[in-house]
Amino acid sequence: MPVTPEQLKRFGIFSQIPRDILLPITNVVRTVSFPAQSVIFNEGSTGDRMYLLEKGQVRISKFISGVGEEALSILNEGSYFGEMSLIDAFPRSATAIAHTDCELFEIYRDDFVDMLQSDRDLAYFVMWSLLKTLSHRLRETNEKIKAFFAMTGGF
Repeated sequence: MPVTPEQLKRFGIFSQIPRDILLPITNVVRTVSFPAQSVIFNEGSTGDRMYLLEKGQVRISKFISGVGEEALSILNEGSYFGEMSLIDAFPRSATAIAHTDCELFEIYRDDFVDMLQSDRDLAYFVMWSLLKTLSHRLRETNEKIKAFFAMTGGF
């Protein structure tokens, strides 16, 4: 069953995009399922798609040598992740694990880029949303680093 613009508007990256401009994205969204505790992608793997969390929870983690898994966050329905792979071709910066059984929407980078290159209005809205997301996440990271240094007394 195809994804609808209304389903996509539940996700912050698409929430401000008018329905008629959002409609072409529905053609490139695929639905995938992951059982609890399965790896969606590994840190260091090639990033070629982003995910929208339709149902369930996803754990974003780093694996630290000698320590094990360090969960960075638990994402809930309506969240999205892996969006950096739409912008660059760098390896994944963390591991994504299905915390519970999950249903995800995925968008491949190649489909996404082709769509944005052919639709300027869509490109404007999506890129603006991506910039806001990345800015927000950078600010969160800065706050976490500041809190870490406060707890450890700095260098």
